[in-house]
Amino acid sequence: MEVKPLVGVLVGSKTDEPLIQDTLKVLTDMGIAHEFNAMSAHRAPQRVMDYVSTAEERGIEVIIAGAGGSAALPGVVASWTTLPVIGIPLPTSDLEGVDALHTIVQMPPGVPVACVAIGAWGARNAAYLAASILGIKYPKIKKAYADYREGLRNA
Repeated sequence: MEVKPLVGVLVGSKTDEPLIQDTLKVLTDMGIAHEFNAMSAHRAPQRVMDYVSTAEERGIEVIIAGAGGSAALPGVVASWTTLPVIGIPLPTSDLEGVDALHTIVQMPPGVPVACVAIGAWGARNAAYLAASILGIKYPKIKKAYADYREGLRNA
């Protein structure tokens, strides 16, 4: 039986893939089915629109979008869906992700993007936030996240 992904993970470029590995690892460790794609909001806007506008019918319930520099990807994703979107500011520019952070958190009213920390901490927290969101509906994910949090308390 094929397991449909619940989380779509996007970055704007294949060169961003190493920066999103912590997200993918946490999702895998928690048993959350996910898919990963690289697609640029600037260079391939139609591809982004096609992906996002069909995500829900394919079973995606949360989208995580990592972006650096102008960080357009999370906002463009949010413009095409009402699914929860989590933006990760990636440290890919001379400003080390501060520019991306400012872009992601300044979305206009009605088109929200949740924003996590810059870089690796944010990459992990995006997956944990997705687990928290999905845990509302999926007891197995809720337990995996609760177990992780309990481990933090006992560390």
